[in-house]
Amino acid sequence: MLSFRAAQTADIPALIALVESAYRGDASRAGWTTEADMLDGQRIDAESLQKILTTPDNRILLAEKDGELLACCHVEKQAHGAGYFGMFSVRPGLQGGGIGKLLLAEAERQAGDEMHCPRMEMTVIDIRDSLIAFYERRGYERTGIHKPFPYGDERFGIPKRDDLRFELLTKEL
Repeated sequence: MLSFRAAQTADIPALIALVESAYRGDASRAGWTTEADMLDGQRIDAESLQKILTTPDNRILLAEKDGELLACCHVEKQAHGAGYFGMFSVRPGLQGGGIGKLLLAEAERQAGDEMHCPRMEMTVIDIRDSLIAFYERRGYERTGIHKPFPYGDERFGIPKRDDLRFELLTKEL
């Protein structure tokens, strides 16, 4: 049975391994969420995770089975009151099996019920059509609002393309 809990500092090494495996390098190609064709470099680091864990109105939600980390996401209550959903990672070999859907639903529940957010927002690289379609099937809407990709800031990866940008997606909770 899948269980959910908030991450702690001791979870940081496992979180880095999970997030990197879901987005970067050849290991990520086992799943459908890979960014390996768009970005090299790191996706997350220990310092960034520690900052999330110690900042009010932020949590990293873990999905586990029998104590084994299978998936995670970051949920933040933003200054304007909306929840922000990010760092969504499911172990590549388990993607497409329903774990991500359950984790997303739990993140939305916590954002609405516990953090009192009226809606959830996220940014997705706008050329990731299959990922955007996944979110649209779960009630998210494209806003047409774009944000530039942080070229030159290697904390977000090393781009392999020059046409990357984010689009804001939203869902009322």
